[in-house]
Amino acid sequence: MADGGRRRARGGGGAARRAERTAVRINTAKFIERNIPVTELLSEDTLAIIEYNAETVLEEIGVNFVDSPEALARWKAVGASIDGERVRIPRGLARKLCQTAPSKFTQHARDPAKSVEIGGNTLVTAPVYGPPFVRDVEGGRRYATMDDFRKFVKLGYMSEFLHHSGGTVCEPTDVPVNKRHLDMLLAHMTLSDKPFMGSVTEPSRAQDSVEMCEILFGKEFVQENTVMTSLININSPLTFDSIMMGALEVYATNNQASIISPFIVGGAMAPVSVVGTLTQVLAEVLAGIAYSQILRPGAPVIFGTFVTSIDMNSGAPTFGTPEASQILYGAGQLARRMGLPFRSGGGLCGSKLPDAQAAYETANTLNAALMGGVNFMLHSCGWLEGGLVSSFEKFVMDADQLGTLQKMAAGVDASENGQAMGAIAEVGPSGHYLGCDHTQQNFKDAFWRSSLFDYKPFETWDEEGARDTQTLAAARVKYLLENYQQPAMDPEVLAKLEDYVAQKKESMPDSFV
Repeated sequence: MADGGRRRARGGGGAARRAERTAVRINTAKFIERNIPVTELLSEDTLAIIEYNAETVLEEIGVNFVDSPEALARWKAVGASIDGERVRIPRGLARKLCQTAPSKFTQHARDPAKSVEIGGNTLVTAPVYGPPFVRDVEGGRRYATMDDFRKFVKLGYMSEFLHHSGGTVCEPTDVPVNKRHLDMLLAHMTLSDKPFMGSVTEPSRAQDSVEMCEILFGKEFVQENTVMTSLININSPLTFDSIMMGALEVYATNNQASIISPFIVGGAMAPVSVVGTLTQVLAEVLAGIAYSQILRPGAPVIFGTFVTSIDMNSGAPTFGTPEASQILYGAGQLARRMGLPFRSGGGLCGSKLPDAQAAYETANTLNAALMGGVNFMLHSCGWLEGGLVSSFEKFVMDADQLGTLQKMAAGVDASENGQAMGAIAEVGPSGHYLGCDHTQQNFKDAFWRSSLFDYKPFETWDEEGARDTQTLAAARVKYLLENYQQPAMDPEVLAKLEDYVAQKKESMPDSFV
């Protein structure tokens, strides 16, 4: 009886430990702080050549600011030469204007504990951005809806190693184009308390984003602090359109951060060579960031680079290639030489499914982002099919793997505990370390462990249905959504946000263009 009691006690303890391991916890890891060196791929001579050539591009070839007479007037006022919509910037002018941009900034979250620092040695992860389609194992590939969008925001909130809620995690096509940004912002503000991105699809929508943030954070706080980061894509090669520049004008003048990012498919929108592409990237970024500083000196910005290569047989974009990583490493060096935060990388892949191709290509880019000094990594999880699809299963697969970056960036412990001399002495020759004191003290945190992958013996795995990673990920998605717990919000603030959205929607007819 006594023995049986002891066995039951041990079993109860095991059950308690299992319950503790499987209990729902909504943890968010602090943004990554690198304690490891970054990759410096290009020599000083090569970097100097790129910088010289980029200035030549700005001075002799110039950049177009399309349908934006106000931008042309601003450039003329600071000394640029204007020919129609072409802006030629004297050598050194753009770089001088960029000097007022901060080297780092804090983006404040609704929960202050989840605010992030962008710049320096940090890495902030944000989810996929922009796909019109979604995919899961049950529904397959289909157009995204607002319900899908809300699910992704919930998954992002529940993901420990995702520091940022992102922006357009999918494009909800069941809501009118001119109104969907309101629903998306409301979802980020209410279903999560992590930092988020504003709308850039039209300048008035950027203004709506600012006004909703003024309700959420307070008008004075917004003007004095950064509460949004938004993506301003350049129409490569060398073209700035009025929609993106109009959104940039709203965010910069309101002290909100913008990622100034060329959108390049190598061989189509930039030269096929690494140095040639980096020259164009730098010229475009210099012009965009300089313009932000003309609008408001000190406005927070991020040096952006989105680069993929092209398959010369099919014309399709390719991801996870060596050339893309080389450009990422080089762009990181250029950003650091300018003293600016850097955006690139992500869980990029061209695969149609969350399969081996997706895993290889994604891992190549995630690792390059960590080692290349990226500070803000958009598309960290959920990207599929060249950015056309947001995948629920890949979202949780990628979010799980972001934990490896967190562990790698921490560096190696060389303290007395890390040296483990006591353990080596305790075990001695021919022993094992499983029961030694050092192992008992450190085993919980010694090795990073996936919360998704299957580490069980074959027999157990087979008995449980021989599930592959996509099947495990689908179960994880279901589990997280079923156990989602909405963060609390001041009811008065919530009511004001909902009223703002309702009034804005009522003020205009639906438009799907």
